[in-house]
Amino acid sequence: MAKTNTGSVNRFYKIDGDKATRLKKDCPRCGKGVFMAEHKDRLSCGKCGFTEFSKKDNTKAA
Repeated sequence: MAKTNTGSVNRFYKIDGDKATRLKKDCPRCGKGVFMAEHKDRLSCGKCGFTEFSKKDNTKAA
């Protein structure tokens, strides 16, 4: 009997009853099914190399 690897499914989807919602953003170039990796300052696609940089928050608390 083959073992099932459910760990990867739990990283990319949140299961609520009979509904599954995506936790990570899809790549706009590659389309649905290709998720973008979350880095400290950017999101990047491992398939095509598309990168979105996050906006810096330059406001300081007074």
